[in-house]
Amino acid sequence: MSELTILVRNRRRKLLAIILPIFLIASMIGGIFFGAVQFTFSDLTSAFQQNDEANALILFNVRLPRLLVAAMAGSCLAAAGAILQGVMKNPLADPSIIGVTAGAGLAASVAMVALPQFGYLTPVFAFIGAFVAVLCIYGLSWEKGASPLKIILAGVAINALCGALQSGIMILYSDRVQAILPWLAGGFQGRGWYHVEFVWPYVVGGLFLTLFAIRPLNLLLLGDNTAKLLGAPVERIRFLLILLAALLAGAAVSVAGLLGFVGLVVPHMIRLLIGSDSRYLVPFSIVGGAALVVFTDSLARTVFDPIELPVGILLACLGAPFFLYLLKRNSIRL
Repeated sequence: MSELTILVRNRRRKLLAIILPIFLIASMIGGIFFGAVQFTFSDLTSAFQQNDEANALILFNVRLPRLLVAAMAGSCLAAAGAILQGVMKNPLADPSIIGVTAGAGLAASVAMVALPQFGYLTPVFAFIGAFVAVLCIYGLSWEKGASPLKIILAGVAINALCGALQSGIMILYSDRVQAILPWLAGGFQGRGWYHVEFVWPYVVGGLFLTLFAIRPLNLLLLGDNTAKLLGAPVERIRFLLILLAALLAGAAVSVAGLLGFVGLVVPHMIRLLIGSDSRYLVPFSIVGGAALVVFTDSLARTVFDPIELPVGILLACLGAPFFLYLLKRNSIRL
């Protein structure tokens, strides 16, 4: 690597270290001010001082918990995507590749459609479904080790199976299918402090563990043979990293529904700018994912007012063209 390339990457890293937090903070502030009811500075002041009960209710019981859930979900999905892309050595990998979203979607369908009496436990069902799917995929792909290719192939099969079972449940309970459509589209409508309280321990714990995943990720980038020569237990590292990605993605899916492209696009964009060094890629992805989801959720709430578009639809509309653009420019190399 030339000195010029190193200099350019270091400069980009410094810029991103400034731009991404500013983008996140600006998105959070915009999410507070804009919505079906738009706030002014005086409205915000009266809400904080409890002088206006209506504004205080909107601020503290609607917008703040929603913004926190969106930020946590975005950071977890982006971190999971960065981990999986490093483990699989494949820039196309994202949480759906290991069956997290499919397993969570199936479990959530059972909770909301087949067992509506347990609808309030939808986040718990989705979380458990994500982990069961990951364990099944890893078990199916194991044969004296689990190569990234086997994991991907097993993930495709489990995704197809979970999707078929989910469609069958929706057909059998077609009179209740409306209850699950918003969750499948992905979004944060109706998210409150219950969801924050449920998910924050998994988010904080998962992101904290992600900091310890940086060195193993860089080690895997050297290749399995090189890592083994250095004394690294490659299979154990790969399994633990995939389990960590499942924890992060499962926590996000449990409260946000099936959001797509965050775990795919955010780490890939950052990798194109600063390279694959996980010391920078992982923390920048965490902040970038949170900023992207908060920003798009604010857009989904305001641009189409009075209709609130599920943020998952908007993310797909933004992410798919970008992904196709990368393919057209040959920026993605397998």
